[in-house]
Amino acid sequence: MPLLIWMYRLLRWFLGGLFIYSGATKLLTPQLFAVLIEAYGIVPEGLLMPVAVILPALEVLAGVGLLFDIHGSLAVVAGLLLLFVAILGYGIWMGLDVDCGCFGPGDPEAEAFHGLRPAFYRDMVMLAAVVFLYGWRRYRRVQTTKISLLMEKWLTRFDRHIFDEH
Repeated sequence: MPLLIWMYRLLRWFLGGLFIYSGATKLLTPQLFAVLIEAYGIVPEGLLMPVAVILPALEVLAGVGLLFDIHGSLAVVAGLLLLFVAILGYGIWMGLDVDCGCFGPGDPEAEAFHGLRPAFYRDMVMLAAVVFLYGWRRYRRVQTTKISLLMEKWLTRFDRHIFDEH
């Protein structure tokens, strides 16, 4: 059983770190990410920049939430992965030969593979990891941290620190 506990933690940390990295690389150059999004032809031109900023920001927030096991973060990761799989599937179906956009511009994977299939398969494996995490939470009745409780603890410590100094 301890092996499965560590597997749960490592998968959570790995997925969280991957989402943080992926989102951060895209947030550094949102204009280039908008060009990658435009290549799919599914987002109206007026929404390209908002999507190019909001989507990676959501990835980073979900990744941080997954690292700390915050309530709702796994659902956001699952939703994002389902969205990515649908978009990649659409790209494959349409025969697009574009960068998946997974890790922002300059993605070494895109240069090495020149296709959407490897990204599609990788996302399917990550979805399997999400299913394992959900299953483990249900089996072990894992209680995730509510963001309100986390903020309350942080504010309590902050108040103590401020009032103890004076």
